[in-house]
Amino acid sequence: MKVLFLELEHHLKSSSGASVVAIDNKIEQAMDLVKSHLMYAVREEVEVLKEQIKELIEKNSQLEQENTLLKTLASPEQLAQFQAQLQTGSPPSSSQSQGTTQQPAQPASQGSGPSA
Repeated sequence: MKVLFLELEHHLKSSSGASVVAIDNKIEQAMDLVKSHLMYAVREEVEVLKEQIKELIEKNSQLEQENTLLKTLASPEQLAQFQAQLQTGSPPSSSQSQGTTQQPAQPASQGSGPSA
C-alpha cells in the first residue's frame, strides 16, 4: 500500500497542489478504513481464539480429573499393561479394552461399599 501511495504521490506532484492534497486525503482515509477493518477482524479472531482456549482448558482439566480417577481405580496389572502398550505404541485390542473398562468398575463398587 505504501509503495502504491508513494508512486501515486510522485505521479501527482506534477498536478496542482490542491488536487494533490485532496487525493492525499482520500488515500489516507482509504488506508484508515482498511486499518480499522483489519483491526476489527483481528479483534474478532482474538475473541474466538480466547473462547477456544477457555474450552480447551476446561476440557483438559476434566480429562486430568478423569485420568487421576482411572489411575486410582486401575489394578497394578492394568497399569502395567497400559504402560507396555504406550511403550510399543500399539492400541489396545477390543477384548483388552473391554476387559479393562469392566474391571475398574468392580473395585470401585467394592471400595465404595464399605465406606458407605
